[in-house]
Amino acid sequence: MTRDPNGKPDLDAAYALETPDDNRKLYGDWAKTYDKSFAQNMDYQLPDHVARVFAELGGAGPVLDVGAGTGLLAEALNPRSDVVIDAVDLSADMLAVAGQKGIYRTLIEADLTKTLPIEPEQYNGIISSGTFTHGHVGPDALDKLIALARPDALFVLSVNAEHFEARGFAAKFDALAPKITGYHIQTVSIYGAQGDRAHTSDKGHLAVFRRA
Repeated sequence: MTRDPNGKPDLDAAYALETPDDNRKLYGDWAKTYDKSFAQNMDYQLPDHVARVFAELGGAGPVLDVGAGTGLLAEALNPRSDVVIDAVDLSADMLAVAGQKGIYRTLIEADLTKTLPIEPEQYNGIISSGTFTHGHVGPDALDKLIALARPDALFVLSVNAEHFEARGFAAKFDALAPKITGYHIQTVSIYGAQGDRAHTSDKGHLAVFRRA
């Protein structure tokens, strides 16, 4: 795993993650400074896009924020929609920061690649920003998330556009067609103009659909 020249976690290190242990280590180191050193400095827009789409489509709670991190997505959704939100993330350190913001009902530490400690059909909405990208979580986790949703639950999940087809997300959504309705993609900019110029053209696909 790489770090920036000063040895601090950075975006390239996040994109290079390969294992859950890599993930825990990086985000454990990054948790306390993530909102400023990454989100603010990079003009990170993705959580706002996901929250906006979910609210515009009338998303209802309870909502599960998948890969919640420090709670940036819930912070973006909270002013737009009065819904109960739970957080699930692999990193206890990131969840600890998220919990301090007083937005979430429940904090769930869990690995999305393994069995989740959540009962089926618990949620009317499932949202995610920045989790389905590079080495974080692959498309197979989508089956588990659909199982957690109630019929007609609204999903708004960001997937890194560069890897949408290469890592099997496009094929996975095709395979899920019998289980979902209204599936469509909205493409958005991950970062704003005030961020790192090397990443201002980075795009995310928002996979929007409902459980059948």
